[in-house]
Amino acid sequence: MTLSPVLLIGILALSCLSSNSIFKQQDLALAQQYIPTIKYRNLVIDLGNGVKTNTQLTYPAVGKGPFPGVLLVAGTGPEDMNETMDIIHIDNKTGQKTYPPSQPFFQIAQYLSERGFAVLRYDKRAIGANFTVLDSNIWGNATFNDLKQDAEKALAVLTRQSEVNPNNITIIGHSEGTMIAPRVAIYNPTKVKNIALLGAVAQNLREILYFQIVNKPLLYAETVLDHNHDGLLSVSEATKNPLFNSIVGNFTLVLETPTPTANGTSQLNPQYNTNKDAYMSINNELKPKLIERYNSEFFVTPGKKCTDIGACPIWLRSHLALEPTLNIIGNVPPTTSILIQQGQNDSQAPIQQAFLLQQELIDKKHPDHTLITYPNLGHAFYPSSEWVTSAAGPMLPYVLADLYSWLESHSGFTHIAAPISSSNVSSSSSPTAR
Repeated sequence: MTLSPVLLIGILALSCLSSNSIFKQQDLALAQQYIPTIKYRNLVIDLGNGVKTNTQLTYPAVGKGPFPGVLLVAGTGPEDMNETMDIIHIDNKTGQKTYPPSQPFFQIAQYLSERGFAVLRYDKRAIGANFTVLDSNIWGNATFNDLKQDAEKALAVLTRQSEVNPNNITIIGHSEGTMIAPRVAIYNPTKVKNIALLGAVAQNLREILYFQIVNKPLLYAETVLDHNHDGLLSVSEATKNPLFNSIVGNFTLVLETPTPTANGTSQLNPQYNTNKDAYMSINNELKPKLIERYNSEFFVTPGKKCTDIGACPIWLRSHLALEPTLNIIGNVPPTTSILIQQGQNDSQAPIQQAFLLQQELIDKKHPDHTLITYPNLGHAFYPSSEWVTSAAGPMLPYVLADLYSWLESHSGFTHIAAPISSSNVSSSSSPTAR
């Protein structure tokens, strides 16, 4: 570990060390960073019907094993195995890659493997680096059930690895992965010992999308932009407000009419742009536009391939027929322990989603479930606005520490770490030392 300047000064004052010896200690600390603590193996998973995807197993560099196994199941969209949340920049001359700071699954795999777990993570079907759609036919026709089956195929591969204890498996799901993990546990009760739900979703995607596309922009308009509390919104101000445009997507596009002009481009409805500072009714004019956009998300154009890096209509429609996770979470076997971690500023899966799951588990008398919530953190477990999740930085260390602490106590390890003070914990059972 690298010594901080404050600690170094303290050492100097107390021990009267020479500057040369301090520098030697710093060099030693830096050198220790390059001591390998994990090993890895790249694999290819056959998902069936000719579909294959890349995966990686990471495990401790020291120890005979077999180690407790962890499977990571990613969230919505074209996620690679690291859940990379921004572009990977590649130097054209050297080929050197610069990775964005937010790679939750890479962090989790490293953190857990350094501490005794074998972790498997995989690219979603037909997805490559930098949100690349490798096969638009596979990606555009993928359904929720396909993604669930992919997770089950990955689970089977994980349990077959010689470094993994097949009787001690945890599935960690993030976002949409929190809808997949409980279902895999329900249908594979003898294979899954624990599930951890990060940024959990309780309701059907229909309700989640309606919140994201309609209710959240309306709430922001009413509470932030409607200064006079008269139900009117300044089009000029809304167009220039970066946070509102981030929530809506693009406010100008929302207001464009579907009828093109003579030169083939859409234009703003004249009633919104008569004097460059027109006002519109939040409830009577903005809301119908947002609902129109919400409904368009589910429209399938026959013969049109979907290369959308956000969401494809066939995938969305497969969610409409899905039973909400809230309705099935009580079916998770009592022998499977459940952890829920949720940011209180999660703008994609609001904190209420976690509360609903917790309430249902209490009602169903599930014997071992824990909810940990994090003030000021968003969907990526990094400090965020309550309106938009920030991916500007990595998962905070205490979130990873909480995850490890819970897994440690549920994986047969002898030590149970102290609770982390930066979080709020609610549990159905009190941990005891073993």
